[in-house]
Amino acid sequence: QVQLVESGGGLVQPGGSLRLSCAASGSILSIYAMGWHRQAPGKQRELVAVITSTDSTNYADSVKGRFTIARSNAENTVYLQMNSLKPEDTAVYYCNADLRDWRTARRNDYWGQGTQVTVSS
Repeated sequence: QVQLVESGGGLVQPGGSLRLSCAASGSILSIYAMGWHRQAPGKQRELVAVITSTDSTNYADSVKGRFTIARSNAENTVYLQMNSLKPEDTAVYYCNADLRDWRTARRNDYWGQGTQVTVSS
């Protein structure tokens, strides 16, 4: 009943920027947190950034100072502004939401399909 749709991925040169967007839709009662994870080939999925309903944020050490997470409550959307991109940022980026579905009264984590970010010269 809930869907997350990411957009904004693509190919960018080192030092460039991208902005990822993720829109949550469906029978959403409450969103507790939204965030981004990434997974490079052959590596574990890792937390990139998360923002809570109280606007508390956390970032992976590797992206601090370069990435910024933000949200729009009215649109149930989370953004990830990525600046000063490095080749090691190359990965599939997945949107995640911790939310409650009013149709089922269940609170669960939901995931988007992922969007590819490639940083290469």
